[in-house]
Amino acid sequence: MTVRVVLVDDQPLIRAGLRVLLGDHPDLALAGEADTGAEAVALARDVRPDVMLMDIRMPGLDGIEATRRITAATGAPRVLMLTTFDDDEYVYGSLRAGASGFLVKDMALEEILGAIRVVASGDALIAPSVTRRLIEHFAARPAPRRGRAGGPRLDAVTGREREVLTLVGGGLSNAEIAAALHISAATAKAHVARLLTKLDARDRVHLVIAAYETGLVTP
Repeated sequence: MTVRVVLVDDQPLIRAGLRVLLGDHPDLALAGEADTGAEAVALARDVRPDVMLMDIRMPGLDGIEATRRITAATGAPRVLMLTTFDDDEYVYGSLRAGASGFLVKDMALEEILGAIRVVASGDALIAPSVTRRLIEHFAARPAPRRGRAGGPRLDAVTGREREVLTLVGGGLSNAEIAAALHISAATAKAHVARLLTKLDARDRVHLVIAAYETGLVTP
């Protein structure tokens, strides 16, 4: 299957480099380009790509707000943030807006291509260099109140699913969750799938955010 990608960056040189890179890989295809957030929103609607590689700082509508508008639509493409700015607020803001990954531009080109494939497959990815920043962001915030207004609610989540969500928030894989709870890997995967549905989370990254925001996991 060919992954259709839209490039969103206000720097033509960056887009040109990524365009050439995509052209060298037959499983990836360029579906469009935009140099503003507003153009990105329009392309997401008109072109319906699989993945949008999104810059954050652009004139007018920035990448975070563009991502929020794009992911709010039914059948939205996956958004992968690619930026030189790995500031805490950018990381958290991007993920809260619905991005499925956050990369920095100094990563190896093959790693960026791999991230596109990972996100297109329905998983999520955060550059190792910014994972620590995400956790530190939570550590710097006041302890959340369980079930507070505006945050994710756990009313429909079973006790076992809370255990699974807690372990997801701790960074455990499905296999590690299975071992910790003495269940099969298939059962662990099923619990994660149900949590994604119940919490309206796009992927595993957003389950981690939910685990912190509900107070199940504290730094």
